[in-house]
Amino acid sequence: MTEDVIERDYPFYRGDPVTLTGMQWLVVMVGVGLAVWVLLGHFAIFSQGYMGYGTSDLMTVLPLLGLILVAPRYWTALFRKIGWKDIGWMFAFAALNAVIAIPLGFLLVSLVEAQVNPGVDGLTTATNFDRTLFFLASLPQLMGEELVSILPFLTILYLLTQKLGFSRTAAVITAWIVTAVWFAAIHLPTYNYNIIQCLLAIGGARLVLTLAYMKTKNLWVSFGAHVINDWMTFGLAVLASVFGSSA
Repeated sequence: MTEDVIERDYPFYRGDPVTLTGMQWLVVMVGVGLAVWVLLGHFAIFSQGYMGYGTSDLMTVLPLLGLILVAPRYWTALFRKIGWKDIGWMFAFAALNAVIAIPLGFLLVSLVEAQVNPGVDGLTTATNFDRTLFFLASLPQLMGEELVSILPFLTILYLLTQKLGFSRTAAVITAWIVTAVWFAAIHLPTYNYNIIQCLLAIGGARLVLTLAYMKTKNLWVSFGAHVINDWMTFGLAVLASVFGSSA
């Protein structure tokens, strides 16, 4: 039977390919915590100028390092080979995210004054060289954002099923919602601590992106959907500024 026929399960929580212990999950979460610490701008070495792009690499390295330390032979279980079907799912979930963002956007502006992502403002006035650097640096950062979402998802799944006796379905739904709120929370500084905006826009987007992982059990798919969404958002901002300035 091929891999597509065999139903995939989530790794590391129930013996596929190995079950991590509570202490091992703690090591993984330390890596996640350090990555978020870096994301929030507390790593002074990389806080200025072009060196700021170094934080993107750390966002990916730190969570992966935690997983590699506890599962050196099996950490690649997060990632699966990419086929045409997987690429299709990337675009499908990116499209779903865009569609859901429309009603959420209308709801958001009816409730609060939305904050603009500083990255959008920066891109509209940046040079083409800096724009290129920004898009390239976004790749490891977006991978890092996937890792700091999916690794906690798997940690919660382990705790709820193996330690607290939850059913698999209840644990998956709980982990899905909790990690969306977590992802929204770490974006609070970016959006001037606008809680409603982060919960609706960022948390809503995270639900869709995590759903991409839940469907495929392949981090490449949720990462690909994340890249498509963000590059489309930032790319449209750049095009608007270019054509706006030439009008």
